Amino acid sequence: MNIEELREYCFSVKGAEECTPFGEDVLVYKIMNKMFVFIPLIPKDNEFFAVMKCNPEKTVELREKYEGVTKGYYAGDNLLWNSVYIQKDVPDVLIKELIDHSVEEVVKKLSKKQQQEYYESIK
Repeated sequence: MNIEELREYCFSVKGAEECTPFGEDVLVYKIMNKMFVFIPLIPKDNEFFAVMKCNPEKTVELREKYEGVTKGYYAGDNLLWNSVYIQKDVPDVLIKELIDHSVEEVVKKLSKKQQQEYYESIK
């Protein structure tokens, strides 16, 4: 997967908006005004990555299995966010699944009313 394909997939999420609240060199994707992915446009060690929300149990499993899944850049040691390197050993299909999972994790944290609004908006 390349950076443009990653960007396109994030933007294809129903209800997603793209913004740059951290500056022009970081793309942020939100649903219901909550961030689910951010993509630094300046590669780290010449490699592009996306930071996405993840269930902590799944986080541990992913980090053990893939070299391309590491602790969330800018997120400290928090198990709720992963950096996913798009040109390492993480398959494109899995990257898309992880973006979808990130959306699910964000929606789970919304109020019941906001969850209902989100699901109604994507019909």
